[in-house]
Amino acid sequence: MNNSAPRIAPRDGIIEEVTAALGDILIEAKDAVQEVSLTVARESIVEVCTMLRDRFGYQQLMEIAGADYPSREERFEVVYHLLSVTKNHRIRVRVTTDEDKAVPSVTGIWPVAGWLEREVFDMYGVIFEGNNDLRRILTDYGFRGHPFRKDFPLSGYVELRYSEEQKRVVYEPVRLPQDFRAFDFLSPWEGAAYILPGDEKAQEAPGAPTPLKADEIKK
Repeated sequence: MNNSAPRIAPRDGIIEEVTAALGDILIEAKDAVQEVSLTVARESIVEVCTMLRDRFGYQQLMEIAGADYPSREERFEVVYHLLSVTKNHRIRVRVTTDEDKAVPSVTGIWPVAGWLEREVFDMYGVIFEGNNDLRRILTDYGFRGHPFRKDFPLSGYVELRYSEEQKRVVYEPVRLPQDFRAFDFLSPWEGAAYILPGDEKAQEAPGAPTPLKADEIKK
């Protein structure tokens, strides 16, 4: 019995073949971390994905991810991860955009892209032209902003809770119960200089030993 791992077809020459097929549509092609990564023109993403599926055998769309680079003129990257089931290969396709320029939807190629594009829209605010159901999917419908943008505040804008008085979910300005950095990072070997809740009962017991202070423990 042959228990070896499934054979992987050689990937030699794939960049040259894709470069010749895409022509001016291709902006950059590279092989990094054992995956081929293509950067293509935004308006041609549907044509590129169709060609990769039908001509090069990348049948499945596994993920659509986003990335934010605020210093760039087109700050957002939309990254498509494709899988070839027959060749056991993966390929990554990137396009760039900003807050206003729409990216053509690939829902006509892979219907599952509808959910994935909604995630990128929700988290980054990227608009996908041709997606007829571009609603928020991870945050609430009344949510302000896009949480994965680098300039999104860490505490958000508003918080919600269920109000027992009003018997409904209410939105309120964010209120922090304590400062971000008001923490005591005392070493556990030194012991706490304060009395923890419950220790006062032990100290009041007859014959209870007097706890050592932090400076006495060091000695």
